[in-house]
Amino acid sequence: MADIKLEVPADTSNLINNSSNATTQPSNPLSRKLNKILETRLDNDKEMLEALKALSAFFSENSLRTRRNLRGDIERRSLAINEEFVRIFKDVKEELESMHEDVQAMSSCCEDMTNRLKAAKEQTQDLTAKTTKLQGEKARQESTAQVARAFLAKFQLSSEEMSTLRGGRDTAVTEDFFKALTRVKHIHDDVKILLRTNQQTAGLEIMEQMALLQETSYEQLYRWAQNECRGLTQETCDITPVLSQAMEALQDRPVLFNPYLITILSERRSTLLTAPGAARSVSVSHDCLMYVGDMLAWLHQATASEKEHLEALLKLVTMQGVEESMQDVVGHVTEGVCRPLKVRIEQVIVAEPGAVLLYKMSNLLKFYHHTISGIVRTSAATLLTTIEEMHILSKKMFFNSLSLHARKLTPCFLLQIELPPPDLGPTGALTQTLSLLREVLASHDSSVVPLDARQADFAQVLLCILDPLLQLCTVSASNLGTADMATYMVNSLYMMKTTLALFEFTDKRLEMLEFQIEAHLDTLINEQASYVLTRAGLSYIYNCVQQHRPEQGPLANIPSMDSSSLKAAMVQFDRYLSSPDSLLMPQLNFLLSATLKEQIFKQSTELVCRAYSEVHTAVTDPLNQYKEPESILYRSPQQVQTLFS
Repeated sequence: MADIKLEVPADTSNLINNSSNATTQPSNPLSRKLNKILETRLDNDKEMLEALKALSAFFSENSLRTRRNLRGDIERRSLAINEEFVRIFKDVKEELESMHEDVQAMSSCCEDMTNRLKAAKEQTQDLTAKTTKLQGEKARQESTAQVARAFLAKFQLSSEEMSTLRGGRDTAVTEDFFKALTRVKHIHDDVKILLRTNQQTAGLEIMEQMALLQETSYEQLYRWAQNECRGLTQETCDITPVLSQAMEALQDRPVLFNPYLITILSERRSTLLTAPGAARSVSVSHDCLMYVGDMLAWLHQATASEKEHLEALLKLVTMQGVEESMQDVVGHVTEGVCRPLKVRIEQVIVAEPGAVLLYKMSNLLKFYHHTISGIVRTSAATLLTTIEEMHILSKKMFFNSLSLHARKLTPCFLLQIELPPPDLGPTGALTQTLSLLREVLASHDSSVVPLDARQADFAQVLLCILDPLLQLCTVSASNLGTADMATYMVNSLYMMKTTLALFEFTDKRLEMLEFQIEAHLDTLINEQASYVLTRAGLSYIYNCVQQHRPEQGPLANIPSMDSSSLKAAMVQFDRYLSSPDSLLMPQLNFLLSATLKEQIFKQSTELVCRAYSEVHTAVTDPLNQYKEPESILYRSPQQVQTLFS
């Protein structure tokens, strides 16, 4: 369109010029048209632009001829377009007419089919009603059959379960039997629901059937369990899981469960009585303690094994009181061995093997009574009663033996009292008795009986032995001198103390012995101090000083208390100070304890120092009229004490 250029003819141009130069009339049409064309703005006229764009498609040459033929060309072009439109629309019309014919044919066919369906519906209406009725009946029958199958599945046993429960007498019981029996129990419990509905007749019939089946099944299970029980004749038996399940099932029938426990009791009691361990025999003369210990150890092992067997057998039983029943059964199973056990232990005890063995046997019986009571917790068990009786008997025999030994130490029993030996040590009877006491206490310390029982036994043993020993020592020393008797008593009490100090529960007795030793030590200390004062020449002087009263006048006027006598005594006392160990009583060398000897020497020296101090005070007192007392007693009490230390 840009390439199109409009050429204005020359005459027209001249005409325009002339017209513009000349005075034109405003009413000239040509002039108005030209002005309108010139005033037109093509940018804002979209229709004109579209027309010019379409014109440019076929208006290729801008000439006078083409301009003159432009209108005809446009009309011809428009005619060709309309002819093409008519031709295409004709094809569309033909297609629409063909489609109309097809639709008419389909409408006729549908109408025909509708008529035929109406006719067929009228003809098959009865058949459709019957079919619908039959389908409804079928659905109801299927629902009824499903309910019946569910009812049978819930309230009836399968053929396999029935054959399992109705097995023969020799048929073995398996896991399937217990599953079927559990199923019967569930059916018997569930059928109670039917009794609350309109199906009471069916419920009663099923309940009766299941009850009868339960009874027969329990009878069969009971017979099988009895046969299995007869096979438990070994000392150690294996309890199968099936047998445990049988006990779990039989707990619902106490009339069968309790007799079965009695059967087990009888079988195991016979087995225990005839077991190789029960027939074991050890010669009493060789080692009676080992003999009794072996029997009790085997009995403890057998009791524990029997309880383990019962626990394995009744582990699935949940009925109330099963633990008490188990304890009773264990007690009755072990009851058979009580009589031979009692006879054998009585034979050992009556043979009087000695106080130590009797005491060890008593502790052994007490220990096994405590141990087995943890297995058989019922105190009424015959086995525990038997062991307790044997414990009491052995303990009684032990204390009888101790009492007999103690009575032999009393003066009324002895024909001649054993005098202390020359070295003032323990007598043979004392040494023998302390040896016996040491063995008893050693076995007591190593025993495993409870602490409170051991403490009570200990007190009784000490009471039975120590008091006669103290009486024996007192009577033996009655004819001795003061120093000899004190030395002998200290040695004897020291032996008792060292014997008891090794063991527990002796604090009170040790304290009592310590008090008695201290009393006799005081006697020895005084005797040693008196011995030193006598040998050192101060005994007479010290006695005069102690007994002097002011009304008697000056101490220097008393006979043998003059200055020369005091100086002579001081010379002798100085010799003692130079060697204090030289003045020891002979009895002190017989003391068994060096510690006690040192204690006596130390405390007696303190008494000597105290006596010298009193003498020194009296001499230096002006009232006693000693001239130049420093020349008489030239050592002060502190100097004497320093020399002793």
